[in-house]
Amino acid sequence: MKKQFIIALSSIGILSVGISNQTSAHEQTYKVQAGDSLWKISSSHHLTVEQIIQYNHLTSSSIYIGQELSLLEPHSHDLKQQIDSYTVKSGDSLSLIAKIHSTTVTELKSINHLNSDTIYIGQDLKIPISSKIDSVATPTLTSSQSYTVQAGDTLWKIALSTGISVTQLKALNNLTSNTIKVGQVLNLTEKQSSQPTLNVDKLITEAKKYIGVPYVWAGNTPNGFDCSGYLKYVFNTQGVTIPRTVATIWEATTPVTSPKKGDLVFFATTSQDPSHAGIYIGDYKFIHAGSSTGVTISDMNNSYWKPRYLGARKVNM
Repeated sequence: MKKQFIIALSSIGILSVGISNQTSAHEQTYKVQAGDSLWKISSSHHLTVEQIIQYNHLTSSSIYIGQELSLLEPHSHDLKQQIDSYTVKSGDSLSLIAKIHSTTVTELKSINHLNSDTIYIGQDLKIPISSKIDSVATPTLTSSQSYTVQAGDTLWKIALSTGISVTQLKALNNLTSNTIKVGQVLNLTEKQSSQPTLNVDKLITEAKKYIGVPYVWAGNTPNGFDCSGYLKYVFNTQGVTIPRTVATIWEATTPVTSPKKGDLVFFATTSQDPSHAGIYIGDYKFIHAGSSTGVTISDMNNSYWKPRYLGARKVNM
């Protein structure tokens, strides 16, 4: 009986050692077992795969048996945390809220049990208020829109200091891996594409320069124009590219209820489909390259053009 009791105690001891090797009492670390994956580990510890990758500075989702993984965010033991609250307003995002309150998107999602970055107006969020016992060096932003990589930086470290997730940083900078280099400039906000602007008065002034140029089938130079060649040439002088034929210009432009200066007006002259077009210049007048007149200004309400009018369209910039 005594021998059996000793064996039982030994078995309990072995079991306890096995458990402690996998996860500590406070779930600070986890030892990778056969058959484990980051998804499996994250699910069983109420974390995301991205968090485990960030906490352990992993460059991929590959792990190996016996590997020790941290289940706590680095420096979290240096923080004395209190909780405040915040009500989401129009225009808010987790990234913006994190920046305003000097925290991270990851922390906001964690304490609010959020599974995505989606929030809604009127939603009450818990906000961590942290006072650090030991100062933790944070990168210095070169501007509110970009950051220059310093020695010792990682995507996780930059994400932590800017309130932008690693996934967002990679998407904003078209990165296919977590590799970055010193001196590299990273975008912290989405680039605003610079759209060309059309100066309508300059467009019309340019169009009038060619009044009297003869009509030439397939012509697309000041030596001779057909109707679409004329339009393409004039718009191109203003830095705006449009298709070459009337039919494709019609498809590529946006319909408007009534024309404004600079819009295109379309007519059906040879069939029910758009076959002729010109630039609207105001007062129901349009400038175009007519087959019998060359480049000229015509009245949309005259007996020829009015019954053939199909509609007006705006050139997409």
